[in-house]
Amino acid sequence: MGISRNASQCIHRSLSSISLHQLTKHPFRLFHSGPEIFHHRPLALPQAEIRLNRGWQSSAIYHRYLCSSTSTVNQANSGTNGSSEGSSGKGEKSNQSQDNAEQGKPVRGGPVSWLSFLLLFATGGGVVFYYDQKKKRHIEGINSASTAVKEGPSVGKAAIGGPFNLIDHNGKAVTDRDFRGKWSVIYFGFTYCPDICPDELQKLAAAVDKIKEKAGIEIVPIFISVDPERDTVEQVHEYVKEFHPSLIGLTGDPDEVKKAARAFRVYYMKTEEEDSDYLVDHSIIMYLMDPNMEFVKFYGKNYDIDTLANGIVQEIRQHKKLKA
Repeated sequence: MGISRNASQCIHRSLSSISLHQLTKHPFRLFHSGPEIFHHRPLALPQAEIRLNRGWQSSAIYHRYLCSSTSTVNQANSGTNGSSEGSSGKGEKSNQSQDNAEQGKPVRGGPVSWLSFLLLFATGGGVVFYYDQKKKRHIEGINSASTAVKEGPSVGKAAIGGPFNLIDHNGKAVTDRDFRGKWSVIYFGFTYCPDICPDELQKLAAAVDKIKEKAGIEIVPIFISVDPERDTVEQVHEYVKEFHPSLIGLTGDPDEVKKAARAFRVYYMKTEEEDSDYLVDHSIIMYLMDPNMEFVKFYGKNYDIDTLANGIVQEIRQHKKLKA
């Protein structure tokens, strides 16, 4: 039995009134719970006409509506998924851009670690230790050779002193033989020394005068430069006359100076300073030589004028007693 035209239009309008939300939420309830959905339609059809919808015309209407609704829902879902994918794509692009930006940023060095500081400190300490040990070995060589001579009267000879060929402050070539016949005191230093050398030479000059006044003994003070590159004859000449008229200054070829310093076990080494200038680190020792230019005794920085003068006089007197 067919459905009237008016009834079909009513059914179509009723089905159209069903919200998309309801179809999306419960897409299959049209087939299993038809009466519950139709309960809310605006037009209340008689139950007899609803039962007539079981025919093929009703099935066709349901099929067309279901297809159109499913298509709409699929389009909505596709739009939602597209938006999500677009947002995800934008997020990925944003993350990728951020990663590229971070990769393009210059990498700054981190703070100096404790390990780097310790390595730097150890390296600097090693360099200082090396030069300190080198200096100590030179000084120990001098002390070991000097300990062969005991404090007081001379009882033996140490391997200190020897021949040398140098130039005095007047430009004359001299050797160790030119100083035989008199007692002498030799000091190694350099004219550019800021404080120690002037102090030691002043002490030596005062002791020489005191020895002559006290014991009537004439001592020849000798200054040997360990800086021949700068200590020319003229430089040494101007330098020695500031301390004592009897002070003899010696300089010469660097190799000859080195031989003389080695013979007397003298340590010296250049130390670089600012403005291309330098100082010379050296032993601070005075050597008492007898009239044969043989070593008798050494005197360090700890001697003042009186103890130096008294010590030299005592050594000379003891030496004369032994020779008598």
